Amino acid sequence: MYAPAAFQESRIDVLLEAIRNAQLATLVTPADGALHITHVPMLAVPTQGGGWRLEAHLARGNPHHAALAGRPESVAIFHGPQAYVSPGWYASKAEHGKVVPTWNYIVVHAHGPLEAVDDVEWVDDQVRRLTDRNEAGRAGPWSADDAPRDYLAGMLRGIVGVRLEVSRFEGVWKLQQHRSEADRAGLIAGFAREPGAEARAVGEIMAGLERDRR
Repeated sequence: MYAPAAFQESRIDVLLEAIRNAQLATLVTPADGALHITHVPMLAVPTQGGGWRLEAHLARGNPHHAALAGRPESVAIFHGPQAYVSPGWYASKAEHGKVVPTWNYIVVHAHGPLEAVDDVEWVDDQVRRLTDRNEAGRAGPWSADDAPRDYLAGMLRGIVGVRLEVSRFEGVWKLQQHRSEADRAGLIAGFAREPGAEARAVGEIMAGLERDRR
């Protein structure tokens, strides 16, 4: 991944927070001269050795899981907030006009070997953990136990687990950290006026970075 030094993010806690917030990954595995690509929510789980594992499940009919013999090196891509940057927001526009549009974004890549887990108990546990996380805090949270037992068993037979042992993380926080303080302030103000939630989220993250600078 292209990652200029000014935009690199390597703090594990920051990367994991972005993964937990995004949840949905683009899972990519090269196999037999092709790329298998699946969009799937993944859970980050600590391992006994102090590392991290990403866990998910795929439809049994998805050929992606059949390509995992030999635990091929794969990558899970998580996208955070992203938004267009207007040149009109830069303070330097009024000074010299040498500004152009760009895009701000947050992205995390998790690399490592990916394997299939064809174990109904493991898959049942993974589904329950993923569900419980997303149902937490709801007035009437849904539980897997709310579904008829035979129906749930049939659904579980239709999926297979996958897990990626993370060998390395890459993070890019492209938030114009290399610009002047006045330019960054202009972008934060510009994002705050945007109608889209993602643009406002980018501005809020940039504002947090400014607080960390002080």
